[in-house]
Amino acid sequence: MNALDPKVIEQLERQTKAWEDNEVAAFLKKQAERKEQFFTIGDFPVKRVYTAADVKDTPIADIGLPGQYPFTRGPYPTMYRSRTWTMRQIAGFGTGEDTNKRFKYLIAQGQTGISTDFDMPTLMGYDSDHPMSEGEVGREGVAIDTLADMEALLADIDLEKISVSLTINPTAWILLAMYVALAEKRGYDLNKLSGTVQADILKEYMAQKEYIYPIAPSVRICRDIITYCARNMKRYNPINISGYHISEAGSSPVQEAAFTLANLIVYVEEVMKTGMPVDEFAPRLAFFFVSQGDFFEEVAKFRALRRCYAKIMKERFGAKNPDSMRLRFHCQTAAATLTKPQYKVNIVRTALQALSAVLGGAQSLHTNGYDEAFAIPTEDAMKMALRTQQIIAEETNVTNVIDPLGGSYFVEALTTEYEKKIFEILKEVEERGGTIKLIEQGWFQKHIADFAYETALRKQSGEKPVIGVNRFVETEEHADIEIHPYDQSTSDRQIARTQRVRRERDHALIERLLNQLVEVAKDENQNIMQITIELVRNGATMGDIVEKLRAVWGTYRETPVF
Repeated sequence: MNALDPKVIEQLERQTKAWEDNEVAAFLKKQAERKEQFFTIGDFPVKRVYTAADVKDTPIADIGLPGQYPFTRGPYPTMYRSRTWTMRQIAGFGTGEDTNKRFKYLIAQGQTGISTDFDMPTLMGYDSDHPMSEGEVGREGVAIDTLADMEALLADIDLEKISVSLTINPTAWILLAMYVALAEKRGYDLNKLSGTVQADILKEYMAQKEYIYPIAPSVRICRDIITYCARNMKRYNPINISGYHISEAGSSPVQEAAFTLANLIVYVEEVMKTGMPVDEFAPRLAFFFVSQGDFFEEVAKFRALRRCYAKIMKERFGAKNPDSMRLRFHCQTAAATLTKPQYKVNIVRTALQALSAVLGGAQSLHTNGYDEAFAIPTEDAMKMALRTQQIIAEETNVTNVIDPLGGSYFVEALTTEYEKKIFEILKEVEERGGTIKLIEQGWFQKHIADFAYETALRKQSGEKPVIGVNRFVETEEHADIEIHPYDQSTSDRQIARTQRVRRERDHALIERLLNQLVEVAKDENQNIMQITIELVRNGATMGDIVEKLRAVWGTYRETPVF
């Protein structure tokens, strides 16, 4: 049911047309508009003005109230009036000890959650002393080879009091196993731990390209993480289904939203094939999205995502528990929008992107450092990014009202347009054979690449303004920035610990456990998590585990698409 009588809508439409024909037409003769047609960053056409008539296709029930199906206005009934979002600044460089210092610094500055970046060897499953790791150990994230590294990373941090996010995908289950082994060693109750392991491997094949194994065993690993956590870690998010990386690879905002939900559908189907009911695991599914520069579009995107997710979980998968239908998401401001020219302007970009994430109802937020276009952010940049969140939370009063943009004719109309387009894309994916088939054919990759190319052309022409790059350019740049240095001793320190663990472990036990791992991997009905926990607890390295499974599953090579 719509709130407005059809006669009222008809009257509004007549009034708007008369306004266009008279006041607007007369004014345009004096002063033309900047463009013939305006669009959002995602290519949705934007009208000159919106009225109640523009929400005539949006049923009242689809807007609803916060904490009620379909959760358009927020997953919880009181939202930030009860507590603000988790302020989770990502950190990771050097060894576990190095990043642990940054964690403690950020916690002292008021951060309320931990998020961890890992170096490229860790992401790809190479130990730090592997030839492929040379020059990359601890450079773009923290190096983790063994449980000893995880102990150093989380030293003196109470895991029952602070949530920990592990931003890793192809080797996610091994990092989660180390986290579990550490928690058990400390005597924690696993059901009291909160946090997230990203784990979303499908978006890697679509966008970020950090994968090891073929798609089928990789999805099986995600399934095993989700089922293990559902039965052993009741407060833990076993996956962060991520649109962020799809967007950073160049997609449009609506592609980010739709492609992420296409991946969701695969994961839910895979877990349900094990016989686990949807309401046993869905309440802990979580998401990760970007907040780009088009302020109102991002708010509408987040609201539409919640509505679409709720309908998918209820109507497609038969969820009955409201917790299974609440989309909860972490958000990060857009790294792709950061610039080296006039880099201090990045503070302003980040603040506005963070505000749109908050007005869109994020549960957790990372704000980028002003210097991230150059290198890993410095402590000063991270403090400024954290202070940005704190000012939004404590000085602006935007947290006092839930979904304050709800009811905006423009935002509601755009939310509904987003919902329609998301479901159109999901229907096309299904009709073409499903997500995995289309990944293998390069369908998603081509759509992302096409939009990225169009965006690059718009920036080059100036159609898409970028302050300091194609607008208000300064001819003389002042190199006055101090960037985070890379400690040349990192590799030596890291390799020394890894080799010490290898020397001191029980080699016969490791070999027996690795053989058990192979048997578990060959049996798709078994869960890979428990044997992995046993391996890391007894000193197995990440490389030991990854290389053993390469012999079972092989590796993945993408078919290029032009």
